[in-house]
Amino acid sequence: MGLILTTPKTELELQQYYDLRWRILRKPWGQPEGSERDEIDDRLADKIDTPCHHVMMIEKNIVCGVARLEFSTDKLAQLRYMAVDNLYQGQGIGRCIVEHMELIAREKNVDELFLHARENAVGFYEKLGYVVTEKSYLLFGSIQHFKMVKRL
Repeated sequence: MGLILTTPKTELELQQYYDLRWRILRKPWGQPEGSERDEIDDRLADKIDTPCHHVMMIEKNIVCGVARLEFSTDKLAQLRYMAVDNLYQGQGIGRCIVEHMELIAREKNVDELFLHARENAVGFYEKLGYVVTEKSYLLFGSIQHFKMVKRL
C-alpha cells in the first residue's frame, strides 16, 4: 500500500478529512453533516491557531483514516475523532495513526495521553497499551464510551 500520513492543508483535504469523520462517527446514527465538527475545527477553518494536531492517512488520494490530538495542558493530551474507513480497517492504519500521535505528544513532553473510546474500540486501544479508567458517557443514547489512559 502507498499510504501517506499527513496533516490536512488544503480546503479539499479538510473537506475529505471531515467527510470521513462524519461518515464513520456520525452518519450511522443519523447525525447531520457538520455534527462531526466542533469549535476547535471552526478555528482551524478560520486559520486561527488551535491547541491541537490533525492527521489523516491517505492512499491514492483517498482519505482512509483521521484523528485529532488536543493538548489539554503542558503534560496532558487527548486523542479525539479517531476514525478509519470501514474498507481500510484491520490493515494497521489505526495503529499507525495512534503511534504517530503518541510521538507528537512525546515531542511536546506530554506525560499522559487519554481518550474516550467507544465500547467496540476498547480492545484495539488496550492492545496499544491504553487502560480503561472509567465508564464515561453515552453518545446518541446508545454508544457507551470508556475513558482510557496511557502514560508516555
